Amino acid sequence: MKAAVLFEAGKPLEIHDIRIDKPGPREVLVRTAACGVCRSDLHFVDGAYPHAMPTVPGHEAAGVVEAVGSEVTRLKPGDHVITFFTVFCGSCEFCVSGRPSLCLDNSTRRPADAEPKLRMADGTPVNHFLNLSAFAEQMLIHENACVAIANDMPLDRAALLGCAVLTGAGSIFRDSKVTPGETVAVIGCGGIGLSAINAAKIAGAGKIIAIDPVAEKRALARKMGATHDLDAMAPDLVKQVLKLTDGGVHYAIEAVGRPQTAETAWHVLRRGGTATILGMIKPGESVSIPGPTFLSGKKLQGSLAGSMQFPIDLPRLVQMYLDGVLDLDTMVAERIRLEDINHAFDNLRQGDAVRSVIEFA
Repeated sequence: MKAAVLFEAGKPLEIHDIRIDKPGPREVLVRTAACGVCRSDLHFVDGAYPHAMPTVPGHEAAGVVEAVGSEVTRLKPGDHVITFFTVFCGSCEFCVSGRPSLCLDNSTRRPADAEPKLRMADGTPVNHFLNLSAFAEQMLIHENACVAIANDMPLDRAALLGCAVLTGAGSIFRDSKVTPGETVAVIGCGGIGLSAINAAKIAGAGKIIAIDPVAEKRALARKMGATHDLDAMAPDLVKQVLKLTDGGVHYAIEAVGRPQTAETAWHVLRRGGTATILGMIKPGESVSIPGPTFLSGKKLQGSLAGSMQFPIDLPRLVQMYLDGVLDLDTMVAERIRLEDINHAFDNLRQGDAVRSVIEFA
């Protein structure tokens, strides 16, 4: 199959024909239909987060099941699926308590001495990326790294649900549990931030403030449901938010991944408010919070994949789109071929693109 391979962080990806193994007992082989190019991929491609090389990045995908392992019971060939990188075992403490995104059980991964899922044409093993390696024509994944969805859901839109929408919407529905009339500020209007804004609109938030330095992204945020938008570079940003909301927002969502924006999320909260950090802050960097402000009852929390319960929440998000409630169309900036992957990453580095979606034939 054809795949985009990363041999060295900071270098362009290369398109190669590589070999993919057959499904193990609890694995499924998926023909990739579409894959979003996410900023989280960029963190690994540029070396901010380490990963074993060579590897095939990509983790926001949808496709069609081609084959299943001997112990797979929930899926069958022909099923349309959304994949997600937070594969879960289903039986550990995190899974049974409704937090599958936190699962760390190694039983979902092949043993170190097993046959690699991917190899170069010359036999060199290729490291699997975030349980998916989705920048490829096929994915070989654990059955609990995907969920079947309605066949009438467009797969190029379904792919976005696997990371950006899952995370952004989850920060509203699961992490924050926003109720009608409450106020929300979203810092960073990329795919995740726009999804949080759209979810806040669906939840009935009273004021939804989009914060981003790029005017075009703030315009998209308005289209997705923001009631107000502010320039992230404004020197009096925090004061503007406090004035708009009579003392601060109930919930702040950080979707950038920088210490400064995480600190801003804290400062725009009202007393008793909650800030949720979705962005991937680089290893070695820290967030600084003034000690006395904890006396205001505010909360700072992290989140992975929006704390979503994948088998339940992903089909619901699909139905929201089919019902015309969830807006996925606005998020797609361009549709590209796999060969254009480096162009998509250049767009992310410039900070202007929302989502490039790779479409496979």
